[in-house]
Amino acid sequence: MLVGTGDAAPLRGARFPGRYIQGKGAITHLGREAASLAGKAIVLVDNGVFDLVRDDIAAAFANGPACEIVRHGGECSERAIAGLVAAAKSAGAGVVVGAGGGKALDTAKAAARDLDLPVVVFPTIAASDAPCSALAVVYNDDGTVAYDTFLPRNPDLVLVDTALIARAPARFLAAGIGDALATWYEADSCRRSGASNCMKMPGVPLAYEVARFCRDTIFEFGVAALADCRAKQAGEALERVVEANILLSGIGFESGGVAAAHAIHHGLCELDDVHHHLHGEKVAIGVLAGLLIHGLEDEFRKVEAFCLSVGLPTRLADIGMTATTPEKLAAVARRACRAGEIIHNEPMPVTEDMVVAALQRLI
Repeated sequence: MLVGTGDAAPLRGARFPGRYIQGKGAITHLGREAASLAGKAIVLVDNGVFDLVRDDIAAAFANGPACEIVRHGGECSERAIAGLVAAAKSAGAGVVVGAGGGKALDTAKAAARDLDLPVVVFPTIAASDAPCSALAVVYNDDGTVAYDTFLPRNPDLVLVDTALIARAPARFLAAGIGDALATWYEADSCRRSGASNCMKMPGVPLAYEVARFCRDTIFEFGVAALADCRAKQAGEALERVVEANILLSGIGFESGGVAAAHAIHHGLCELDDVHHHLHGEKVAIGVLAGLLIHGLEDEFRKVEAFCLSVGLPTRLADIGMTATTPEKLAAVARRACRAGEIIHNEPMPVTEDMVVAALQRLI
């Protein structure tokens, strides 16, 4: 007989990828790792890096398993997911591999879910915390956010080649820092409010400590990591920040919870002005707005200074909103505060007027 079940505290939990491997030259292990999961693979490669990595991926699979390499179109949309599902079935694939940035990786994860196949994630940039998560952000074909889809499990393997990431423009690494910056502030809001994480339950204490460690790591190593990246070197600082951007932030947001920063990001995505800016750049604006909503002026100034030090936006004009109107701010706030949105995970009620007031401070 179980003891005390009638008065048990709410269940708490955390999520993790099956395995996480990081280091210089990791791409050479891609085929070997995929072979441990299936005898044939389909590899979805981000259009932006297709010509850069296709030959290296083919070489990694030279000794098996058999693989078919396909090019990703650009969006993680229902159309793109269905197209990859059809291609994988036609190829007889037993494992899906996604290579590239967040939208290509999310497409691979969602297709693997629909196929009930294992998935290997191979990020070529560290621009977001998407790789480790059991989450895919599905976009409309026009680039606006349609919905978040939660997957039954995390990727079976996340393989990260830091030498490849060091060759990418430093802007991508900075955007990943912006995404990771939200991890602690949102997880702490969820901890204080008792809001659920992506498992629909509060996080275990470890989740919040991972989120805190993520923040501390990017604050300590962020500037030096960007210097490494500009020098195209996978130095110690870059290794630490890549781990924070991808692994720590991935575990932290998924197991700790999300709140205002990403809700405001979703609102910003309603505007055509910002579509050419990266996810983490818009999230950084969301973090700053969230701190203003909380009235944390000292923390706002600290985070603002850090953002400037790593090249992240601190004003709406920095993400393309050069002609800010009351109508645009209202549209962002309306989307951010709609019923059921994650902004309501904050430990106090947040209204559209509060979001507009915070954004006005960032003009």
